[in-house]
Amino acid sequence: MGRYLIRRLIQAIPVLIGATLLIYWLCFFLPGDPIQALAGDKKADPIVAAMLRDKYHLDDPFLLQYWNYFTGLFQGDFGETLQGRKVLDLITEAFPYTINLALISFVIEAVVGVAAGVMAALRRGKFIDQLVLISTLMVISIPVFVTGFVLQLTLGVQLKNSWGIDFFPVSFNESDGIRAYLLPAFVLASTSLAYVARLTRTSLMETMRADYVRTATAKGLPRRRVVVNHALRNALIPIVTFLGADLGSLMGGAVITEKIFNIHGIGGTLAMYVYQKQGVVVVGVVTLLVLVYLIANLVVDLLYAVLDPRIRYA
Repeated sequence: MGRYLIRRLIQAIPVLIGATLLIYWLCFFLPGDPIQALAGDKKADPIVAAMLRDKYHLDDPFLLQYWNYFTGLFQGDFGETLQGRKVLDLITEAFPYTINLALISFVIEAVVGVAAGVMAALRRGKFIDQLVLISTLMVISIPVFVTGFVLQLTLGVQLKNSWGIDFFPVSFNESDGIRAYLLPAFVLASTSLAYVARLTRTSLMETMRADYVRTATAKGLPRRRVVVNHALRNALIPIVTFLGADLGSLMGGAVITEKIFNIHGIGGTLAMYVYQKQGVVVVGVVTLLVLVYLIANLVVDLLYAVLDPRIRYA
């Protein structure tokens, strides 16, 4: 196991270099001038522009700029915005909101998705199965921004005006605690939840037809034990793979949800600095998301051995 962990950590280095190099290259060739974008509608002062270009090495060749960024990254320096703020400070301020939103979304999609998929698989062809298939298809078909606005209007506004129930805040307020995250977390998790439910249904139905499950049933074991200990444990392997990859997607794909519910997280910060053409912030945020992906995939690989004892890592 130790050698496997070391090997995976070594493999993460070229992945980190490749991802940051690609994003830095894309940001380097963004159309427009970041100095002028900083000045807004007014023309940037030539002296100030020259000082900023010299300070942030904007006139250096691409590879030299990337080298300066990457060497600073190993020293914990994610760069600095043109306004003089440390990118790491921006991430530190915004990341707690995004991590809370992503983790609550992750729990919702894992618990509700797996539960719906198990019920559908065990009642194949019956009402609950058809209900899960139809409802998940509807959720997948509706864009997230439509779901967000509709739920915000119905649960946040109309429910309060008609019934006096103010459980789902329309706009994010940190003082509301976990209640402030419930509605945006459900919106963010809705599409992934539908995929998890369908994947669980398909995987469990296939596992229930396996020889070892039929043997366990023939031995007279209780159905609950057969499903939970034998069938579901192996059926969870593809689901865990999806959930591990989706954790990073929840953190990086929350731009629309954070905008709808006015959450000042990583998504909103990233969108704002893309508009301002400040590539160093974009690359810093993407670097963080790459690290999240790498850690999540490593944890998923280790969970394989827990779910399936036949899997061993050398």
